[in-house]
Amino acid sequence: MQARDRLIFAVDVPSVAEARRLVELLKDDVGVFKVGLELFVAQGPAVLAELRAAGAREIFLDLKLHDIPATMRAAARQAAALGVGMLTCHCDQMAIFEGVDLGGTRLLGVTTLTSLGPEDLAAMGYPPALQDPRELVLRRAGLAMGAGCAGVVCSGQEAAAVRQALGPQALVVCPGIRPGQAGDDDQKRVVSPAMAVRAGASHIVVGRPIRDAVDPAQAARRIVQEMAQA
Repeated sequence: MQARDRLIFAVDVPSVAEARRLVELLKDDVGVFKVGLELFVAQGPAVLAELRAAGAREIFLDLKLHDIPATMRAAARQAAALGVGMLTCHCDQMAIFEGVDLGGTRLLGVTTLTSLGPEDLAAMGYPPALQDPRELVLRRAGLAMGAGCAGVVCSGQEAAAVRQALGPQALVVCPGIRPGQAGDDDQKRVVSPAMAVRAGASHIVVGRPIRDAVDPAQAARRIVQEMAQA
């Protein structure tokens, strides 16, 4: 894989016009475009065709499915029918997707959101052993792979442990990426692009540092260069 193919840009905007503008601007520097809840809820499945027409080669549908197994299987089939390359889900049970044909759509199990720290996990009622995000991530990574996922989503801070646990074939997708590890937003477990790649990330997800840059394409190229060097 080229470094560019490892970069996922989060198209976190509400309008089709703005989404198309960003794809057209970044299509030569970004491998995958991620459609999350904001854009998908605002515009519906038709927005995926709009992004493809604007130049998106691969689309990652980040819906974080979380429901009873029958509903998750049905929703995953519908998402796969839209032709997306990646799809996220939460996995609390083994073998949820056993026997489900999703074609070329790869499922990613969400482990622990990068906005959560130990104090959040304690407040949510997790026992002390799982209030360490690394331990909870590893526990959920095992559940995700057992459920039939192709890989997981985790912070770059846990990527090395996840890579060691899951082996070389699993996708390890890391959001919470901040060039220079700077940031004053809602992300708590952040790393730089280089740190994530060195730790074993197969892909990194970057949104605001590219979207809000004065020159988004230049910001994307800097991140790709950093990944290539790493």
